[in-house]
Amino acid sequence: MSAITPIVMPKWGLSMKEGTVNEWLVEEGTEITVGMPILDVETDKIANAVEAPDAGLLRRRVASAGDTLPVKALLGVLAPSEVSDADIDAYVSSYVTPADDEKEGEEAAAYHFVDVDGIRVRYASRGGDDASRAAVLFIHGFGGDLDNWLFNLDALAEKNRVFALDLPGHGQSTPTVPGTSLADLAGFVGKFMDAVGLDKAHLVGHSMGGGIAAQMAVDQPARVQSVSLISPAGFGDEVNNAYTEGFVTAESRRELKPVVELLFANPELVSRQMLDDLLKYKRLDGVSDALTSLNGGLFAGGKQSAQPGGKLGASGKPVLVIWGGKDQIIPAAHAKNAPEGATVRVFDDAGHMSQMEKANEVNALLKEQVGKGG
Repeated sequence: MSAITPIVMPKWGLSMKEGTVNEWLVEEGTEITVGMPILDVETDKIANAVEAPDAGLLRRRVASAGDTLPVKALLGVLAPSEVSDADIDAYVSSYVTPADDEKEGEEAAAYHFVDVDGIRVRYASRGGDDASRAAVLFIHGFGGDLDNWLFNLDALAEKNRVFALDLPGHGQSTPTVPGTSLADLAGFVGKFMDAVGLDKAHLVGHSMGGGIAAQMAVDQPARVQSVSLISPAGFGDEVNNAYTEGFVTAESRRELKPVVELLFANPELVSRQMLDDLLKYKRLDGVSDALTSLNGGLFAGGKQSAQPGGKLGASGKPVLVIWGGKDQIIPAAHAKNAPEGATVRVFDDAGHMSQMEKANEVNALLKEQVGKGG
């Protein structure tokens, strides 16, 4: 029976306990290759395609659309054609879902806190502490947190040390901001790197975090090995203030839902759980003031106040720019302002959150960028 390979429910992010099968993308009898999207699974955070970790012949689809199953539950079976159906029946009936070893304590241990200039910053780290491995630092956008990188951190941690932080005023970091310009925030992220012992890193930034990453490449070039920017701020004037102001002022699920739906090409990705988590965060003392002042400093009146993207070419850093063609927050047309020599990729069917909506493709681009960034 050793020739039988299970396909199991993946674990995306530290908090995932179960997923619901939306649909299979391949039929029984399909020859599966590594990385092929084989079925769609939905979690309380978002839906995503499960990529095959192994190659082989898909002999059995065990889980059906609508099934909600724990992490590591059996979804399907790969096996060569010479393995009998009886052997596969026996394998399926005897399969025991392993216990999810990420107990609450370990889950908590995967998040760390560090004090930076009197601000308590939550961060996650993956990929061990071998200093010979390149470091990758993920910086989220306005109103986001490190969980925006749910589908990306582990993929990059296969070969790199990976860090992601909650910016001040976001996630579980202190709701105080160190200033309201990209330069202030870039300076703060540099101090965060000092606090966690990172001399230099490959930066991956989304939206406002992309503006911060670009600003860091301009202001602190010795610390930046490459920049990968997803729908970044700092490449043009326009920004949709229906999002930035709407996010700041929304006080109920009814008010927040149409605002958050602007982030995605497919508004069905916005779950009730996502809205409830955001409302819980927005109700924390100090968050409203922090977001209001940041929005005023960066995006007042639907105009971006700083354009570090225009100076990236002179930094000499490898630049990757990723955009969703259906981005309703920052126009994909800004991608044409990427510096000469940059790698630019626009996904026609993604919105502002390519790192979630096109996770598999984005991860491949990020790995390639980090690999060539020295």
